[in-house]
Amino acid sequence: MQVEIKIDESCREPKIIILTAAMTEEVSDIIKKLSEHVPQIISGSKDGKIEVLEQEDLIRIYTSAKKVFAVTGKGTYLLRLRLYEAEERLNPHQFIRISNSEIINLKKVNNFDLSFTGTICVKLLNNDITYVSRRYVNKIKKILGL
Repeated sequence: MQVEIKIDESCREPKIIILTAAMTEEVSDIIKKLSEHVPQIISGSKDGKIEVLEQEDLIRIYTSAKKVFAVTGKGTYLLRLRLYEAEERLNPHQFIRISNSEIINLKKVNNFDLSFTGTICVKLLNNDITYVSRRYVNKIKKILGL
């Protein structure tokens, strides 16, 4: 496979052209990976104002009292999305579900404490502490390479 990149300053958004003699499994895999995740906007309300939340700024998203909240460095925002809808909009390589009620940003994790039996304690960069539910422990260990 050959890869060719052309830089054109007049181009507004990236355009990908696949030149092939036939549709192969490799081409199908490339198309699938390219279309796998298109970042979508997540907005949250705080103090009566709605703000667009950048995925890089999100620390965690969780549910409490049947409402969904997003935590950033600027504070906590109320989302109008269900948790699974927010999860669909997030980058799957950066965000991971740690329980039925919480998703964390892996880039905002300070450390994982595996000394607890049956669960994992997660300390986030904003000093919040949360826990991985038993159902998700194996998934987290696999991501951590344990």
